Amino acid sequence: MTADFTKLFQQLMEQGQEMAKSINPDLASFKMPGMGDFMPTMPKDMMEMWMGKTFNPEGLDARTRLLVTLAALTVLGAQAEDQITLTVRHALEAGATPQEVAEVIAMMSMFGGVPAMTKAMELAQAEIQKTKGEGA
Repeated sequence: MTADFTKLFQQLMEQGQEMAKSINPDLASFKMPGMGDFMPTMPKDMMEMWMGKTFNPEGLDARTRLLVTLAALTVLGAQAEDQITLTVRHALEAGATPQEVAEVIAMMSMFGGVPAMTKAMELAQAEIQKTKGEGA
């Protein structure tokens, strides 16, 4: 996805939210389920370039950064469902194993609680199965 398309998509989403809010203030917090399906998976090399060691050669690689992001999103709980799904997809593409994804989520039960961990695990399992179905 190009930067211009991403910017356009963001603007369209913001305009849609403003329009919905003007029609019905309760729609201000509306979330479209499955939003992550609109975002394609970035190739591993692209993720490494943007989030890995390109700008900080001694720092974390993209796989590790995505696992850390997954940990934080797990603690946030149900408010980050689409982001969890997208992050799991990208972490797998960046080289994380399903076992590593599950371990990161499980570790967060003590910080975000068991319900948050359980929901994140369900989302991750669904994404892992979907990825396996695509031949990955």
